[in-house]
Amino acid sequence: MAHAYTPGLTITDRTILRKKRVLPLPGVVLVKRGQAVDPTTVIARTELPGKVHVLNVVNQLGILPTDIQDFMLKKKGDEIERGDIIAEDRPFIAWLKTQVESPISGSIESISDVTGQVLIRENPAPLNVMAYVDGIVQEIISEEGVIVETTCSLLQGIFGVGGEVWGPLVKATETPDEIMHPIHITADMCGAVVFGGAYASWDVLQKAKDRGLRGLIVGGVDAQDLNTLLGYDIGVAITGTETIGFTLIVTEGFGAIPMAQKTFHLLSHHVGRKTSISGATQIRAGVIRPEIIIPLRRDADESSPSNWKNTKSREGIAIGDQIRIIREPHFGQIGKVTALPADLQTIPTESHVRVIEVELPNAAQIIVPRTNVEILEG
Repeated sequence: MAHAYTPGLTITDRTILRKKRVLPLPGVVLVKRGQAVDPTTVIARTELPGKVHVLNVVNQLGILPTDIQDFMLKKKGDEIERGDIIAEDRPFIAWLKTQVESPISGSIESISDVTGQVLIRENPAPLNVMAYVDGIVQEIISEEGVIVETTCSLLQGIFGVGGEVWGPLVKATETPDEIMHPIHITADMCGAVVFGGAYASWDVLQKAKDRGLRGLIVGGVDAQDLNTLLGYDIGVAITGTETIGFTLIVTEGFGAIPMAQKTFHLLSHHVGRKTSISGATQIRAGVIRPEIIIPLRRDADESSPSNWKNTKSREGIAIGDQIRIIREPHFGQIGKVTALPADLQTIPTESHVRVIEVELPNAAQIIVPRTNVEILEG
């Protein structure tokens, strides 16, 4: 039987997550299989090659390229410091001597007797990859990294900016539909991941940055405020590398949209716990969602697989599923699927589409095209 694809957001109170943590280049893995790690544990290290600088030595000395080796004071592979003399000529009058200094610290990459150029590479920059979450190293990927397994609550957002951060989870508002104001951001939230409310204004975003928050999770923001925060218009490329002072995750969309009850209640249940978040988002092919990971303690009586719920592969939308409407006129509202009519129906645009019947929190029954919803999985 064929099923219509319906996109979904994961919001689950307990799951086993396997995070692949790898280097961009081959390097050294620093942990062992079975080792317990926390977000700050360095699991692998490598060195990124430095930038290459070109020196036209023959032009500076007024010599032929074929003679360059006779005037070099340093050879290929030598380490040098900024200001070191790497080449000089030998005039009859000493004070007419011309010397070529290195503009950087690094090493001699190559000396060409064809072009007369010397390539100098900056010193490599060390790069560490951290575990990002509390967990156990389940697999070692030789010279690349590891796979870390963690038992956690997992929530996905709609959109985010900023990289991987972690800190204690702090609640800023008492209800999911409350508008967040600057007064909700206090000095004791420095270093924390803060959540709450339906909307964060520009003043809230600015105060979150000033107070040193690690992360801010909110129902909605203004698109123009986001552009102002970034300093440029956001595009369709992947996010997550922005340096705005904190990581921002939007759980519902743009504008004032109450945070989903399920999301708010799950976050409220874990207030005080160490939480890892990432704002990385890609909305094109190869979808990447911003994520909120709250590691849980696995008690002895929970360690057996028999005590865990089996996760079945989803085969389309089903009656009873929680969904979010992602198009007007009910954009952002959460509801429950009550019926899945098999026949095509005509909608106000006069298109003939498959629809679902949805019950809203106020008990209202509405009909929505299936393409206008996403499943809240978990």
